Amino acid sequence: MRQSPPADEAAPLRIADARGRWTLLATVLGSSVVLLGSTVTNVALPRIGDDFDADLAVLQWTVNAYMLTLAGLILLGGSLGDRFGLRRIFVLGIVWFAAASLLCGLAPDTTTLIAARALQGVGGALLTPGSLAIIEASFHPDDRPRAIGLWSGFGGIGAALGPFLGGWLVDGPGWRWTFLLTIPPALVCVPLALRHVPESVGRPTRPNATTATGTGSRRGFDIAGAVLGALTLALATYALTEARTGGPVALAAAAGSVAAGAAFVLVERRSSDPMMPLSIFSSRPFAAINVITLCVYAGLGGFFFLTALQLQIVAGYSALAAGAAMLPSTVLMLLFSSRSGVLAQRLGPRIPLTVGPLVCGVGMLMTARVGTHASYLSDVLPALLVMGTGMVVMVAPLTVTLLASVEAADAGLASGINNAAARAAGLVSVAALPLLVGMGPDAYRSPASFDTAFGRAMPLCAGLLALGAAVALALPRRTAGTAQPRHGRAHGWLMEPPLVSHFAHHQALD
Repeated sequence: MRQSPPADEAAPLRIADARGRWTLLATVLGSSVVLLGSTVTNVALPRIGDDFDADLAVLQWTVNAYMLTLAGLILLGGSLGDRFGLRRIFVLGIVWFAAASLLCGLAPDTTTLIAARALQGVGGALLTPGSLAIIEASFHPDDRPRAIGLWSGFGGIGAALGPFLGGWLVDGPGWRWTFLLTIPPALVCVPLALRHVPESVGRPTRPNATTATGTGSRRGFDIAGAVLGALTLALATYALTEARTGGPVALAAAAGSVAAGAAFVLVERRSSDPMMPLSIFSSRPFAAINVITLCVYAGLGGFFFLTALQLQIVAGYSALAAGAAMLPSTVLMLLFSSRSGVLAQRLGPRIPLTVGPLVCGVGMLMTARVGTHASYLSDVLPALLVMGTGMVVMVAPLTVTLLASVEAADAGLASGINNAAARAAGLVSVAALPLLVGMGPDAYRSPASFDTAFGRAMPLCAGLLALGAAVALALPRRTAGTAQPRHGRAHGWLMEPPLVSHFAHHQALD
């Protein structure tokens, strides 16, 4: 029989209290670790390739190994926190991530580096869902919106600084320090979490399918679904990355991906407690939003991967300059994304989700001017400002419409699916784009070859966003409940849609 926690352990936290502030700091540090792991790598890729004398496929896998495990396991990570305790899984994720980061920084060869990046993604999948959930489960309802706003704001600062810090480290002590950068905040976060963060066991997110009364809770883990989902993504990524060399192995991987995907759907349909209940897609707005997400984040994933390389390989920027060059889009998101949620409330989702992707696509096409000796003020900055404007217009409405398309009890699940879909889209995009535009294994060593391929890639990225805009036209002019989430500002930045926990939505239902 589980003992009741002490009174001070069970009492809701307040921001005015020391323990509440320490808890908030721990969650900010935890989410910042993952944000840094996601944003600092792209600017380091050319140096990694030079140091290891590696081909383009290695650079792709350096990015994709991380996204693969993070996308494939993030829903399972949330379930583990619900079952075993948010703090316990959160701390495990931080320790795991820090250990993997150390292995990345010390990697003697590309095989070790790629394996360590995959382990980083596992750590990220464990700690990411719990970061926001801890705040929502632990803080007093009166303080919860402010706590989420502070957490989101400081996390956004970390996301903005990531490429800049990464570039500074690459040009200074070396690319290995871009991975070691995440270790100090992790070392601070662990004792803070163990000392100050109260343990919280998640509440049920949806009735158990086998419970006739609808009062049951999710108790099992869909291990088979998680394995098959990750295997589908892994085989598809391998097939696309290695397709340029042809051969039976790539074809076998492609066939295996199709088979694993079919098995995943079958398992999810038959499971009594599926990781991704297929019934949630019966909501047409929810299904449409996820199609839009796939299109938008596939285009964005390819854009940011290739642009970081273009600025260094073709335009001759240092790693620091390339990282700093990407700041305007993130700053615009930080300053104005909350206001675009109000716009979505007034206009409905169709207009923002049609206009926003099209504006982003225009910004991508404008990067055609980013060639040899490109001027930042006249060539790079205008394109990124247009890109950022499009992101501001569409990201918050995407989240608002997603949450309005499902029952409140399913908000956490819907957000997790949408977040995983975005990461999977970026994963496939980074694997497929070099193949589609004819980038050879050594293309990143030739400015002329890379510039030609980049010029072919940007219309494809813009086309993906235009396809997302076309799907948005099928959305209803108004969606019931299109308002900002009641629990405060949702968290999400340039390369991922917001991840929303289910806790506050249960508070609303109660």
